[in-house]
Amino acid sequence: MTTGDRSLRHRKATFTEPAPYGYLYVGMRIDPPRGMPFVGKSVTRAEVLTKCASVARRLNTLAEVVSVAVYEAVVIPPAKNGPRFDVMVLIQTTSPETITTVEAAEAYRDLDADLVMAARNTRRIGDIDRSKAGAFLFNHFTATDPERALRTWEDIAGWFTHKAAVDDSALLQPIRESPYVFVNHVRLPGSPIRFFLRLLKPSFRRSVSKRLSANQIGFAAVVCRPV
Repeated sequence: MTTGDRSLRHRKATFTEPAPYGYLYVGMRIDPPRGMPFVGKSVTRAEVLTKCASVARRLNTLAEVVSVAVYEAVVIPPAKNGPRFDVMVLIQTTSPETITTVEAAEAYRDLDADLVMAARNTRRIGDIDRSKAGAFLFNHFTATDPERALRTWEDIAGWFTHKAAVDDSALLQPIRESPYVFVNHVRLPGSPIRFFLRLLKPSFRRSVSKRLSANQIGFAAVVCRPV
């Protein structure tokens, strides 16, 4: 039993069947904020977002592409070695096997990325509403033991479903070498401020942050909006 196990006092999350799709998670550092978490306006970022939207339209014409979503960061909480992406693109392909076909497309090669993570969905809570209303979160997890990290994430997921009302979440696990053991894609239940206020609860520190620390798991979130 690892340190922190006794602090698990919430119900476990109920997972649905993983989605059968493939994913390309693309992260870009265009003009992230310096010394503050809130992301301000940027002419350079606006130009990149326009380009990404054009690429998304072209990719959506491919038979192997299910959907393409472009995101702009709105809050980048301080975190050690955080990715600090302020533009992100999530490409959903028909299967993990069709990822390489999409990567070979001319439109895809127009994306100038700091990170590309090819992934599959291995854990899922509900169906993510991909409409352009609302806020989303990408949480980037690092660990030396991926299997231990996955078991820990399964345990703490119940806090988010029962204490923070999260009911749309897809865990993306890389299928190639990646700096992250997984990235959690979440539709936030309400405003980002309301969500982060819930993280101030003592139960979050007791049941989530202490458990992640005890298992040597790092995490860095980016809150974003679809464009």
